[in-house]
Amino acid sequence: MLDIGTGDGMFVYRAAIANARKFFIGIDPNRRPLEKISERIYRKASRGGAPNALFVQAAVEDLPPELAGIASEVHVNFPWGSLLRTVAGEDINALRNLRMMCSEDARFKVILGVDPARDKTEIARLQIPQLSLDYIDSTVSLKYQAAGLRSSKAERWTRRRGVRWKHHGPGDSVETAIE
Repeated sequence: MLDIGTGDGMFVYRAAIANARKFFIGIDPNRRPLEKISERIYRKASRGGAPNALFVQAAVEDLPPELAGIASEVHVNFPWGSLLRTVAGEDINALRNLRMMCSEDARFKVILGVDPARDKTEIARLQIPQLSLDYIDSTVSLKYQAAGLRSSKAERWTRRRGVRWKHHGPGDSVETAIE
């Protein structure tokens, strides 16, 4: 399982602790937030170590080719900066990089947390259009398909007044949520 834009690495760490039979890799261009958690994974398992976790410093535009095709699951949780631009469909080459990480039957899941008012400056800087249901269905879905990822119709996500968008990776169906 890959977590792209892993941030502080806690998602990977907790998943690795909960499922010792699976290998987890967190990828982020900023190594600083990962320093403490990286030390923790190398402890003995009885002291909170996670020998089935690894962290890699890399940007979505330049993912390590050694990881091509290895992931049965790819997660992108609350991306920011260039990764947000990518998953919003604005960088087809970076989307293809994400697709490259997927095995043939991989699941791909994206959760966005973008507030048009609060994040107005960042949205403008990244030149991201408003991520409405119509825009996702008509434009973003086509860009994902061009990158080798299939998606289905967006639907309202009632829990946090966001949008839940179902994707199909190269294989199984997964969900994308947009708050």
